[in-house]
Amino acid sequence: MAAKQWKGTTFGNSLMHQWLIRLLKGMDIRIIYIFTYVFVIPPCVFRPGFKPIYHYFRTRWRLGPIKAFAKTYQNHCLFAQVVIDRFAMYAGRQFHMEIEGYDVFQRLACQPEAFVQLSSHIGNYEMAGYTLSSNNKPFNALVFGGEKQSVMSNRSDMFADKNIYMIPVKGDMSHLFLIDRALQQGEIVSMAADRIFGSPKYVKVELLGGFVKLPMGPFSVATMRGLNVVAVNVMKTTANSYKIYVKPLDYDKDAPRKIQIEQLAKGYVTELERMLTMYPTQWYNFFDYWKL
Repeated sequence: MAAKQWKGTTFGNSLMHQWLIRLLKGMDIRIIYIFTYVFVIPPCVFRPGFKPIYHYFRTRWRLGPIKAFAKTYQNHCLFAQVVIDRFAMYAGRQFHMEIEGYDVFQRLACQPEAFVQLSSHIGNYEMAGYTLSSNNKPFNALVFGGEKQSVMSNRSDMFADKNIYMIPVKGDMSHLFLIDRALQQGEIVSMAADRIFGSPKYVKVELLGGFVKLPMGPFSVATMRGLNVVAVNVMKTTANSYKIYVKPLDYDKDAPRKIQIEQLAKGYVTELERMLTMYPTQWYNFFDYWKL
């Protein structure tokens, strides 16, 4: 199964990324959207990632074959848009950002204690880094260590003046020491909580009528120190705008650790389901997510 999973890296090489950024500096972004719909997305019908999304619409949303196929194509078009939008930001383009729950983020950012921010592979979470930052606390974002160097360099440039730092997730688990240090210093740590990477420990929860495995690490990190936790998702609403949802995740800090982890995981999944109910086509896990 692992060999067939989508690897999570941005499509293309460094030269392609540079040309895309140059195009986006002077070209209407909608033209590039249309180009991908016509010339890039159709071949994806024959790629491994298309079938799991089609299966997602058939089994999780119980759509008929034709409607599920149409939604799967729409999903791929939206994914292309969010990737293009990232490069548009690198090129200097601005998007309208609406924030729901900004007061929650501000309150936690003003407190001396660290807190954990959990994300998912839906919408366009990277956009949160360009809007949801704090001068009071350094923001440490865990990112996939195997991402293309050109993407990592552009992210670094964008985050340079926003008090945001990237922690690449590596197989040797060296990122755990950086997470621990950041939390000890009262900083913000952001990590995805919907994919298992490295450690085999997991929490089994129900999502959209089927059971899935979530990585135990993000929930364990928070409960180990009794930290506050928020789920943050950034969803595309129009060609030029996004909406950021900040949702506090409550759990009983006096309960046994196992119960705390389970409560956090269930709260996280509840918010994930809420997002998918509103934006079902912005699900970007291109593998059989419900295969236990």
